[in-house]
Amino acid sequence: MHPLITEAMKKAAVAWLEVAGQPAYPVWCLWSDGALYVVSGPGEQPAPGLAHARTVTVHARGDHGGRIVAWAAAVERVRPDSEQWSIVVPQLAGKRLNSAPTDELVSRWATKAVVNRLVPSSVPIIEPGD
Repeated sequence: MHPLITEAMKKAAVAWLEVAGQPAYPVWCLWSDGALYVVSGPGEQPAPGLAHARTVTVHARGDHGGRIVAWAAAVERVRPDSEQWSIVVPQLAGKRLNSAPTDELVSRWATKAVVNRLVPSSVPIIEPGD
């Protein structure tokens, strides 16, 4: 994986997703184990088109508001019965502001939300200076 993607995303609390050529929109997220995790659905943040997308473009911005990097990602749904869910989703729930306790949130997400894992390609689409 490209080190610029890793560095930018480790520090990101928010990323912008571009799905199927539509304008990019912000989502709160978790970077873990080389991928970006995003929850969406009823009672959670909207992520138009993400639940059914196969690929997206992720844009990361710096503290100054300018884009640092954009990268293509494969979209994988994280299933509630998977080992990945039990490891990552409690971490994602812990980052959710103004929420119910983590256990309640994880249970609700298992039935009413979608958690997606966005796996980067190895090469950024846009780097600083582009």
